[in-house]
Amino acid sequence: MPVRFVSPVLLVALISLWLASTNCWSLEKPNILLVLVDDLKPALGCYGDQRAITPNIDRLAARSMRFDLAYCNQAVCAPSRFALMLGSHSSSTGLYGLGSQLRQMIPDAITLPQHFALHGYRTESLGKVFHVGHGNQGDPASFSVDPFHDKVIEYVDPANLTKAPLTREEAFFTNQKLGSIGSLPRGAVLESPIVSDEAYADGRVAAEAVRRLHAAQKRRLQDGTPFFIAVGFARPHLPFSAPKKYWDMHDPDQHPLPKRAAPPQDAPTIAGKTNGELANYEPVPASGLPDRMLSRQLIHGYYASTSFVDAQIGKVLDALQQLDMQKNTIVVLWGDHGFHLGDHGYWTKHTNYEQANRIPLLISAPGVTPADSATSQPTESVDIFPTLADLAGLPLPTGPQPIDGVNLVPVLRNPDARVRDHAYHVFPRAKLGRAIRTERYRLVEWKHTDLPHESIEWELYDYQTDPEESHNLAATQPEIVEGLQRKLALHPTPVSTNQKPPLRPKNAAAP
Repeated sequence: MPVRFVSPVLLVALISLWLASTNCWSLEKPNILLVLVDDLKPALGCYGDQRAITPNIDRLAARSMRFDLAYCNQAVCAPSRFALMLGSHSSSTGLYGLGSQLRQMIPDAITLPQHFALHGYRTESLGKVFHVGHGNQGDPASFSVDPFHDKVIEYVDPANLTKAPLTREEAFFTNQKLGSIGSLPRGAVLESPIVSDEAYADGRVAAEAVRRLHAAQKRRLQDGTPFFIAVGFARPHLPFSAPKKYWDMHDPDQHPLPKRAAPPQDAPTIAGKTNGELANYEPVPASGLPDRMLSRQLIHGYYASTSFVDAQIGKVLDALQQLDMQKNTIVVLWGDHGFHLGDHGYWTKHTNYEQANRIPLLISAPGVTPADSATSQPTESVDIFPTLADLAGLPLPTGPQPIDGVNLVPVLRNPDARVRDHAYHVFPRAKLGRAIRTERYRLVEWKHTDLPHESIEWELYDYQTDPEESHNLAATQPEIVEGLQRKLALHPTPVSTNQKPPLRPKNAAAP
C-alpha cells in the first residue's frame, strides 16, 4: 500500500484532536477563580456609584465584561447559591428555602464544581460559598477537599463580645438553638474597632485564598492540574462589622437617605415585607424601622463593609497577578443578591424589587472578553454554569437537575449580542411571585402554586420612566402586561412551594 503524504497542517490538527481527548490537554485548560460576595448589590465604583470606594473590584472590571442587567434568581442566600451552583431556578427544583437540603431534593445533582472535577479540575471552597446555617449544611460533596469555613456573624469589639455568648443571628448561622431563636439576645448591628483585617473572617478567608493560589500554582507546574477555587466573602452581610479604617474612608453625610421610603403605589400587599432580619440586631426597633440617624449609620456601614471586602478581594487579585496566573485564569465576581437600604421602607433582601434582585457580575476571560466592556444583556445567576463550562472547553451541563441557564459566551465576545430577552426570578410568600425583567420592564405574577384557578395579582414597573418603582402600572398598561405574560408563560410550571423531598428507602445510604 503506498504511503500517503499528510500535510503538516492536517497533522497538527489530528494531534490536537487526540490531545483534547486526553489529560495532556489539561495543560491548556484555564483555571477558574469564582469570587462570591454576600448581599452585594452594584454599589461599586465600576457601576457608577460615586459614593462607593472599591478600587480593587474596579480594576477587575477594567479587564472584564460588566453585566449591567444581571439578576439573582431568588433574593435570599441559600436558594440564590443553589441556582448558581446547579444552573437551575428554584422554581424548577423546589429549593426555595434557607433550610432547603440539596441532596434530599436532588440526590444525584451535579453541581458546577462537580462538573469541573469530573473533567480533571481540583475544586476548592473557601468562606461562604454554599449557604451554611438555618438548618442547612451546604454541600461538601461538591469539592475535591473539605471546604474551609469561617464565620458570617462575628464581633471583635469587647463591648459586643461580652453582651451574650450566643446571639440570634449567630445561632442561625451556626445551626444552634434553631427552635428557640426568639429567646436569644440580639447582637449589635454594627461595630468599627481598630483591628487588623484578619481579625474578621473575610480577612482570614483572603489570606487562605492567597495560600491556596500559591499551592495551586505549584500543582499546576508539577502535574498540570487546573484549579476551580470558589472564594466567598461575608460582608456586606449584616452585622456591619469592619475595621475602623474602612468606616473612616466614608463621610456618612455623602450617603443620602433613599428617594422613596414607601412601597410602590397600588402594589399588592403580598409584594411587601417586614424587616425581621434587621430587627434581630440592636438597637434596631422591634418594628424593624430605624429612625433617620440609625438609617444613616446603617447606610454608612454597608458602604464601609463593601470597602472592607473590596480590600480583601484586592489581596486575592494581587496574588493572582504576582503568580503570573492572570493570563490563564477566568475570574468571575458575583453578588448573591441585592440589598434594600431603606428604599420602599425595606432593609435587606427578600423581595422581587430591583434593589433586592439586581447584582454585580463581572467576567474576565482572557482572550475572550473585551477589557473594560459592558453589556445590557439581561442575565441570570443560572447562566454562569454553562458559560464557565464552555469557556473551559468542557461539555455543557446536562443535569440530572434541570438546566435553566444559557451560555453567555456569544455576549462575552460581543456585548451587543443577545442570547435571551429577559431575566427571570422568583420569591415565595403565601403565593409565589414569579418575575421577568426585560431591559425596560418588570412583570411580577403572584399566584399560589397549588391553586391554578385562583385570581392572580400583578405588578408592572417601567424603569425607563420610573426607576424608583413608585407606581405599579399593571392596571393601567394592560397591553404591556399581556405581552410580558406571554414571555412568562414560556417558563415551566413552577414546582410547588409545598413540595416535600422524595422519600429515601430505609436501607439507602445518606448522600
